Formats: sequence, structure tokens, C-alpha cells
Amino acid sequence: MQTAAPDFAQLKSNLKSIWMAGDFGQIANYAVQAGVEFIGRTQIKPGARLLDVACGTGNVSLPAARAGATVTGVDIAPNLLEQARKRAAAEHLNIRFDEGDAEALPYADAEFDLVVTMFGAMFAPRPEQTAAELIRVCRPGGLIAMGNWTPQGFVGRSFQLTAKMVPPPPGVVPPVLWGDEATVQQRLSKNIAKLTVERQTLNFEYPFRPKEVVAFFRKYFGPTQAAFARLDKAGQDSLASQLEQLWTENNEAIGDTTRVAAEYLDVRAIRA
Repeated sequence: MQTAAPDFAQLKSNLKSIWMAGDFGQIANYAVQAGVEFIGRTQIKPGARLLDVACGTGNVSLPAARAGATVTGVDIAPNLLEQARKRAAAEHLNIRFDEGDAEALPYADAEFDLVVTMFGAMFAPRPEQTAAELIRVCRPGGLIAMGNWTPQGFVGRSFQLTAKMVPPPPGVVPPVLWGDEATVQQRLSKNIAKLTVERQTLNFEYPFRPKEVVAFFRKYFGPTQAAFARLDKAGQDSLASQLEQLWTENNEAIGDTTRVAAEYLDVRAIRA
């Protein structure tokens, strides 16, 4: 029996609503340093044209602009773009932020010297189309850089735990496959001269216990909100309990705080 192909127009609409729900800025505040470090590993010449795909509230766009790039950020969620604009304005950084889709970027071929995305484009539902777009808008000799959660890392395991109780739509592949080396090599095989990958770690640090971390994500993180909304009370209690256990088992902090190491794959591709 064949599985019906997903309705991608409806799926995109749902994804936009999910990422606009809650207040992702509250979540992003705890990952600011990761964006700084990601850009710190990236050679940026003054005035280089840089595109930050699925830029969210600007955790990569801002340090890229500080490093001297001419930055454009693009995201499907207008409320996140508004937060990014306010952050940039507060630092007097001249960054252009556009509403747009990672699978159909509103830019010309070879328009950018660097195309970057951190924990962003990996969530677009058609990875091959996303890969083609990242490559298309990058000039020959330019850099495509991605930060993607790995399947084996903490975030990947939390996604898998949630997906067991709240399965994704039929035909949609897990976003964390972007964190698998072999899959990335396959997806970024056309028009790429060189590809390197390296595992990196982001440390989630919160000034409250794991139980409150789960509550924090339920309040502010759109995908977590959406998952819980699809469950009845018993299912919600079960998912919350399992997530709390995962955070607790991986908590390296003591006392009333939480510190969890989350692995991601740093991908660097040179456009042929």
C-alpha cells in the first residue's frame, strides 16, 4: 500500500504557524553564543555578501554583520524577523531581513559569497530542494555552512522521543538526517568542490531544573507546543515525563540549574 504524498502547501502553512507560535526569541536567547562561535569558525572578508537562511531572531546574522559581512537574513516567520530587526537596530547593524522560504529562496543565482544556516534550513520538509537552493544562490568558490543537530545527540534524541508519540506527517523525513554525515554528503554532492564536516557541541544552560526546562519549552517553543496540542491529557503527561527524564539523565549541572551538552554537525561546502 502506497503512502499518499504530503500536501506541501498545507505543510508549509502549518510549519509557518508552528514557528510563529510561542516566542522563539526566548529559546534563542540561550543559544546566542553558539551563533557567535559558528561565525567565529568562518572566514569573512569585509563586505562579503552573506545570506543567513532560516535566520530566526538573528543569532547568526548579528555576529556575521559584526564580522564585516553584508548580511541578508531570510525566514518564514515574520514575528521572528521583527525580533531580529530590533536586535540589529539596537546594535546599529545594517542587516536586511526578508520573509521567504528555504525551498524557494527569493534571490538570484550566485548572489551570495557565503550561505549559512544554523538549526534552520534543516527543518524545511524537502531536503533535496533545500540543498539545491542553498547551492544555487551561492557563487562558485563561495561557502555554504550549516549547523545541524545530529540524530545521536541530545536534541536528536529528544526529537525522536517526541516523534514516537506524535508522528510527523507521512512522507516527511526527520530533520536530524541533516546531521548524518553520509546523508549530507549525498545531499550536497552536486556542484560542490569540497565538503568537510565536524562535530561540535552547544551547551544548553538554564537557571532552573529540568522539569522547569520542559515547561519553558512548552510555553515558548512552537514545535513543542504543537506536539503537546496533538495529545490528550494522559499523552501530554507521558511526553512531559519522558522529556523531563531525558533532561535529568543528561544534566551535568548540580543544584537548581540545568546544563546539557547537545551535539551538532558543522558542515562546510565549497561551491564548484
